[in-house]
Amino acid sequence: MSIAAPSSACVQVRPVSGALGAELAGVDLARPLAAAELDAIRSALLAHEVIFLRDQQLSPESQLAFARHFGELDIHPIVEGLPEHPELLRVHKPAGESASFGTGWHTDNSFFECPSLGAVLYAFAVPPYGGDTLFASMTRAWQALSQRMQRLLSDLTAVHSAARAYDPAVTGEAKYRGEAAMKYRHSDAIRREVSHPVVRTHPETGRKGLFVNPMFTQRIEGMHAAESDALLGFLFEHITRPEFTCRFRWQQDSVAFWDNRCVQHYALDDYHEFERLMMRVTIRGDRPV
Repeated sequence: MSIAAPSSACVQVRPVSGALGAELAGVDLARPLAAAELDAIRSALLAHEVIFLRDQQLSPESQLAFARHFGELDIHPIVEGLPEHPELLRVHKPAGESASFGTGWHTDNSFFECPSLGAVLYAFAVPPYGGDTLFASMTRAWQALSQRMQRLLSDLTAVHSAARAYDPAVTGEAKYRGEAAMKYRHSDAIRREVSHPVVRTHPETGRKGLFVNPMFTQRIEGMHAAESDALLGFLFEHITRPEFTCRFRWQQDSVAFWDNRCVQHYALDDYHEFERLMMRVTIRGDRPV
């Protein structure tokens, strides 16, 4: 892991755990940002892999404008975005219902040919308690493996698909009929398969990290099913060891910005009686190598 990004005159950076994560202060994402501020934010993201900001007042337009500083934006092929801003997902869990979006360890959109670079998630309404998000460093998870296991994994590729997460037979038809808080569309992307290396190299830092996740990774290519299941089972348990993680407690107007190339996350579903409303935009990435 690289040395933590230092605080600058315009942006203060405070690490939140020994593995990953930092809280930033001294910056208002709703206004035009100076080049020095953007450089400090990018440096903090690369150093800490996920960054958090409090007390932000973001409109859809300002959230999208901030995310565009880091690349082109994704439009999700299955989950419907806002009619006026299709890049922006309204992640809504009504009171009295169970959460069903992001409630398992995953790398965003790893079933894309070019998985998302990162995501900017803004808390519009949060429960009084519960609904935290866990983050895990795939850099730390890779570094903790033995050299022999690293050599084995370095030559492997895995198949990713959205089938388990988005198949109507699994998630129910209500979302596809427009009867749920979040609306899905039928798409060939649900069952399309794509292969990615089990270990990817970060295109900006050069650090290696694991790139398999329980939500979208289906199997390891070139292995019998029992072999693939055993190895993936080990990796899925390994990547979520507590020493690789941090936990973020949301407050209204908080922002989390994570580097999807080296981080997995898990939205806890422990606030059944409360509403939660978040706005999420993902930034287009490149093909893992």
